[in-house]
Amino acid sequence: MGLIKSLFGDYSSKQVKKMNPIKDKVLALEEEYRAMSDDELKAVTPALKERLANGETLDDILPEAFAACVEASDRVLGMRHYPVQILGGIILHNGGISEMKTGEGKTLVATLPAYLNALAGNGVHIVTVNDYLARRDSEWMGKVYRFLGLSVGLIVNGLDTEERRKAYNADITYGTNNEFGFDYLRDNMVSYKKDKVQRKPFYAIVDEVDSILIDEARTPLIISGMGTESTELYKLANNFVKGLSMTKIKEQDSKQEYEDAGDGDYIVDEKAKTATLAQSGVAKAEKYFNIENLMDAENSTILHHINQAIKAHGVTL
Repeated sequence: MGLIKSLFGDYSSKQVKKMNPIKDKVLALEEEYRAMSDDELKAVTPALKERLANGETLDDILPEAFAACVEASDRVLGMRHYPVQILGGIILHNGGISEMKTGEGKTLVATLPAYLNALAGNGVHIVTVNDYLARRDSEWMGKVYRFLGLSVGLIVNGLDTEERRKAYNADITYGTNNEFGFDYLRDNMVSYKKDKVQRKPFYAIVDEVDSILIDEARTPLIISGMGTESTELYKLANNFVKGLSMTKIKEQDSKQEYEDAGDGDYIVDEKAKTATLAQSGVAKAEKYFNIENLMDAENSTILHHINQAIKAHGVTL
């Protein structure tokens, strides 16, 4: 297998090899864009939008859009994208995953595909794991977008309907997975289309993709109209969890199954800050709440309350 990979390469290396010529086109424009005045650089945005309106695609204008964003970042933030970061931006634009370690500039990398896709005028979402990062990145990287003539929105807890609609109508919108998710659910509960706050989804960049699409996805987003009954269910779930045993793990290998982590009824991953109900906990829940299958859709509200309870009892923020 090693010999085959050395001769033909694996899938990832082949994809990167295909994208290197695009990266080289961006780098070839570096001196041309460096020589532009601020006004000339800002004029690139309407010029690229016009090219899109005349029938060109986002892939067609990618080199010029990336080059403009690289130069704007250098002038506004004093941060210039490295060639490998440009390559990461191309990968994100094409819907791939760009794995980067902390400190390698993933926040800066995201500006390239975000700016490019925002030129289409349909809105770009940048999804982060918490309000602090969403606010920080919208203010920090937002300086680059605003310099280039684009608007930036921020979705955090506490906004009213009009504030949310305005943020979603911006060219680039930062927010957390929970806020985007709950707004989507609320939009699907309104009686009139005019009451929706989100636009039709077009393009999104997910920061910390493993955390958001794996760890956070273990806890479902649920909007219900139970009212006072829901309050009672919180109490029942809390009392139930008090009688469960817990196992904590500090760092888990990607190949290790949760079932091997210990004998607890629920398992807390201290690094990922997640709590997961084990099989023994599921069985006890079915007996406690007198239901046949906790995972049935009709029991999703009960499962949600249990998940919230084990997280409250086990995860230290």
